[in-house]
Amino acid sequence: MQSLRGVQKCKEAFGTLKKLLTSAPVLAQPDITKPFDIYCDASGSGLGCVLMQEGRVIAYASCQLRKHEVNYPTHDLELLAVVYALKKWRHYLLGNTCHIYTDHKSLKYIFTQPKLNMRQRRWLELIKDYDLEVHYHPGKANVVADALSRKAHCNFIEARPTVRVLCCEIGDIEMPTALEAELYNLVLEPTIKDQIIAAQKQDKGMSHIRDEINDKKKACFKLDEEGVLWFKNRLVVPKDMELRKKILDEAHTSMFTLHPGSNKMYQDLKQKFWWTRMKREIAKYVSECDVCQRVKADHLKPTGMLQPLAVPAWKWEDIHMDFIVGLPRTQKGYDSIWVIIDRFTKSAHFIPVKTTYRAKQYAELYISRIVSLHEFAYNNSYQKSLDMAPFEALYGRRCRTPLNWSEPGEHVTFGPDLVTQAEEQHGLGEKSYSYKRRRPLVFEEDDHVYLRVSPMKGVHRFGVKGKLAPRYVGPFKIT
Repeated sequence: MQSLRGVQKCKEAFGTLKKLLTSAPVLAQPDITKPFDIYCDASGSGLGCVLMQEGRVIAYASCQLRKHEVNYPTHDLELLAVVYALKKWRHYLLGNTCHIYTDHKSLKYIFTQPKLNMRQRRWLELIKDYDLEVHYHPGKANVVADALSRKAHCNFIEARPTVRVLCCEIGDIEMPTALEAELYNLVLEPTIKDQIIAAQKQDKGMSHIRDEINDKKKACFKLDEEGVLWFKNRLVVPKDMELRKKILDEAHTSMFTLHPGSNKMYQDLKQKFWWTRMKREIAKYVSECDVCQRVKADHLKPTGMLQPLAVPAWKWEDIHMDFIVGLPRTQKGYDSIWVIIDRFTKSAHFIPVKTTYRAKQYAELYISRIVSLHEFAYNNSYQKSLDMAPFEALYGRRCRTPLNWSEPGEHVTFGPDLVTQAEEQHGLGEKSYSYKRRRPLVFEEDDHVYLRVSPMKGVHRFGVKGKLAPRYVGPFKIT
């Protein structure tokens, strides 16, 4: 009888467990064809949001306030919670109807509020991209979002070793103790200094300096009690190229230095070491480093001489165009300015345009706003009082038509010649000014060069970003 009762209890326990496992609340899958509901709340320490659909929870989100956000007023904090939710679930909400529920009643009138600060205006620029409605939800009913906003966020873990408890536990354990023990001691000694001292004793130049010190001819050099030669408070390195290279390698390519420049490397080494032409050797060493040549930016003068554009032969034969964008939209919908400049006379036209214009619209606009001002039937027809066409009197030549086609340079007046001469003189001034800040670059056969792999800002190669991204590859031999 007792065994039957035990089996019955096991069945009941298993049924209860199965019910809990199968009926536990889980996150629902979103349906983008139906509207979403968002419950937002903010506290003095964080933000909390819940994304729901048809009464079922889809996602939770919470974050801690930053240092500057703690000083926000209550109205801005509640609006910040809405913005945070829209950014968090942008992939769900963009293009769908969304209902925002908040316990801050004044947010219902955020779209009709007459005065907004700069922060609220910036957030409204983001909110206007969504199809949403703001509803008031009492704070007592907004329990979940309120709890998420007050969730404790921790960015570090503090560990306190229980030393006393551990010592007591070790003392309770009866462990056999060893009668013999060995003690090891590790001592670190600078080997480079010993090598320099040993090299001083074998170098002939050092013995010559010692003789001059004894004759009191070298006041900046001195000998210590061990006979080591010093230049003021810096250790003198003898003319041993292998030893010097070892010092330079340690100061430039080791894991503690990471390829400093010649100036930084010299400032570091001169604190401890000295040798003749030390700064020149350091600069030569850095200039021959392959890693520095490929990775570091070039601070030399730009290479190559100035290559100016050809001077235009006639008015409105060569033009430049540019756009001024990002302007406030006008009542007619214009938000940009199309700038058209004649390279010969430097005269400019400023035409309001829209960023949505196509190439065909720009071509029609150019004909109606530019060409119509310079070439049309009346101004190109002969006038007896002028003995020429008005266009020819103004520009020095007839307008180009299928019946009267003129080439650049066929003109009457000497005005363009004066402009061309002035531009050529100005160009000579620009060349002389530019050449002072540039250096000629000439390559010969069998020279080795590096090729730049990132000519534009923001373009990276080889999967490396930041300061250590290689800017050059090579070297390559010129054949």
